[in-house]
Amino acid sequence: MARFVFRLAPLLRARRHAEQQQQRRVAEIERDRLRLEDTLRQHQRSISQGKQSVRDRLVGRLDTSDLRIHAGSSLAMMRKAHRVVLELAGVHRRLEQVRADLIEATQRRRALELLRDQRHEQWKADQNKAETAALDDLASTSATRKDPTP
Repeated sequence: MARFVFRLAPLLRARRHAEQQQQRRVAEIERDRLRLEDTLRQHQRSISQGKQSVRDRLVGRLDTSDLRIHAGSSLAMMRKAHRVVLELAGVHRRLEQVRADLIEATQRRRALELLRDQRHEQWKADQNKAETAALDDLASTSATRKDPTP
């Protein structure tokens, strides 16, 4: 029996590969995003703990040098958190772009798969038509052999 051969199979493989590469890029940027969000949470936790520590020390005699040290470390942590927020915004922009690229790669692959499916269905229809024609030919040949009329 004949076998279906899709002539654009190498192109389909290339498009699948391109889509997988895009998926990897999305995954890499997602890892960066998660890492940055975790870092930001740590900074926020550190800032909150620092504020609570300062609140606890506001009872009784105040040590201004101690408060100055806490304020400086709190500002430094806020600057770090701000840098992380800016970096996170850049990661979000890159993530949007690579997701759009992934959607495009998926659409390109899917279009080729639809074409392959259409051609396969057409090939099956042609095979059925050829088989029906061959059976009809056999039947008519058999009928003419059985009929001895001149």
